[in-house]
Amino acid sequence: MNEFELIARYFGSSHHGADVLLGVGDDAAVLDVPAGYKLVAAVDTIVEGIHFPLNSNAGDIAWRALAVNLSDIAAMGAIPKWFTLSLCIPQVDESWLKEFAESLNHLAAQFNVQLVGGDTVKGPLNISVQIMGLVEQDQWLTRSGAKAGDLVYVSGAPGEAAGGLQLLLHPELQISQGEQVHSSYLINRFLKPQPRVELGRLLRPFANACMDVSDGLLGDLRKLCAASECGAMLRLEQLPRSASLAAIFDEDRSEQLMLCGGDDYELLFTVAPSNISQVTQAASSCAVPCTCIGMINQSNELRDVKCFRNNHEVHVSVNGFDHFA
Repeated sequence: MNEFELIARYFGSSHHGADVLLGVGDDAAVLDVPAGYKLVAAVDTIVEGIHFPLNSNAGDIAWRALAVNLSDIAAMGAIPKWFTLSLCIPQVDESWLKEFAESLNHLAAQFNVQLVGGDTVKGPLNISVQIMGLVEQDQWLTRSGAKAGDLVYVSGAPGEAAGGLQLLLHPELQISQGEQVHSSYLINRFLKPQPRVELGRLLRPFANACMDVSDGLLGDLRKLCAASECGAMLRLEQLPRSASLAAIFDEDRSEQLMLCGGDDYELLFTVAPSNISQVTQAASSCAVPCTCIGMINQSNELRDVKCFRNNHEVHVSVNGFDHFA
């Protein structure tokens, strides 16, 4: 099978929505952006051994490649519409490609996002997805809008995905039979992150700042503060506690995973105190818990995030993930 046969068999499709004027198979896609909307674009690359363990299942890799991009769209409050795929593989393995394509198509259908082009090359396994979405004129979310007095919220339970990765990387960890259900849950949270697209859309009218949590809650809150030129107080006792994390890891390790683990793809956002009821309503509407974990304050020092436990300041030395640290 050559490159063009591979694309046609696993990624080519003539079934596009009316907004795809030209899709897979040409030099570029032609897309129709409706009046009153702006185009939102993001790109992420995942590399074997860095973003997913060696010998991961093809279906899990495909899911992750698209999900992390959907999470970026969610953080902007946008509607995902189209994506392109750059696939670098060491060889043509038809069973691997079939599993990869089926998982990719399954997640794409779940969020009604269409593959409209890409590239396939030979080399070390890595996948790049560029995703495009739509958001109403002047109504997108950014990480730079946090204001002093805002409450800081996070969706879901940060740390679960990082706990799952630890279990994948360290199969020697002793897991009792009673802990198996928690172990499986945590591993699935890493392998198949759930993009919070619906929540992002619901937050759009009242959130002042928003970003997704990919490199660790503490490190990403510092990025939000840097962009917003403010500081924050993080209340450790208010962090959402995962029953599955607590079942596998001790309290200190669980908290470290919550603060610095990464790979959660939850939403971190700030709102004025007057909008607490709207956060509650949005969380209930999309069945995603959202927890207040701190407050934004005025600060002259960028990325100034202070951690407190029961009103006593706590020094946390570990930051989030950094490719070049």
